[in-house]
Amino acid sequence: METKFAKDMLTMMQLKANLEACILGKAAEIELLLTAVLAGGHVLLEDVPGTGKTVLIKALARSVKGEFRRIQCNPDLLPTDITGVSIYHPKLEAFVFRQGPVFTHILLVDEINRASTKTQSALFEAMEEHHVTVDGESHELPEAQLDRFMLKLSLGYPDREAEKMILSTHTTNHPVSRLEPVLDMEGLQDIQKRVSQIYVDEAIADYVVDLSRETREHTAVFLGASPRATIALLQAAKALAYLRSRTYVTPDDVKYLVPYVFGHRLILQPEARMDGGALDALFQSIFQRVPVPVRVER
Repeated sequence: METKFAKDMLTMMQLKANLEACILGKAAEIELLLTAVLAGGHVLLEDVPGTGKTVLIKALARSVKGEFRRIQCNPDLLPTDITGVSIYHPKLEAFVFRQGPVFTHILLVDEINRASTKTQSALFEAMEEHHVTVDGESHELPEAQLDRFMLKLSLGYPDREAEKMILSTHTTNHPVSRLEPVLDMEGLQDIQKRVSQIYVDEAIADYVVDLSRETREHTAVFLGASPRATIALLQAAKALAYLRSRTYVTPDDVKYLVPYVFGHRLILQPEARMDGGALDALFQSIFQRVPVPVRVER
């Protein structure tokens, strides 16, 4: 286990270096993306155009030897444009299923809010149920597509120094084209299995549950975190611990991830939504109300 752990740490360092070479000055955001990847989750990226979302995901796909596909959502996009469609084959005298772009290792869905509710439902089925249903028949997806949005994050604009470096590194030969893979999809799935075995003390599990339940009882919250969110928080905490070279989860891992795991799932009371910093204030309030485990076994 120690040998595999050491190799994994080297691989993760190389993977981070690949992504940081393409997206400058965003080490924290890259760590969060890799947290979701290692936990087998999906990421909701909300940002203005041109901040590097597509470049980041392409760099990830290239680094893990994964197939990359992109879907540009619009109101005319049909569910079958995502899932695929059964087409009659005259020679075979049978319907043959032609896979849609969702059958891939890494999928970037642009402007998902513009798609119709039926199309969004088809995508969410793929994300949550591991399969798509076309003409009443289920078709299994790659194992990498497991859950709905585990984390929500934003890249934001680069700082001045990073933007200046972009001028010299991105205007000639783009960094993505120079990337070398550091592992393949099978290797990634092996690491994901080891991440799932990261030790979680019972006190940490209690802390995760208590934080989730506090969101449901807080007066500023109309709709709190669901059990799915509780599971996502613990899975993400395991992955973050692994990325930070530990084989156990700490309370700090959990606290760090709460805004990214819970933030997009909570619905605040109308009066709370009027305050621009309502979510930040809410999380600080929750952290103060829920005692942090003092003693955690390792």
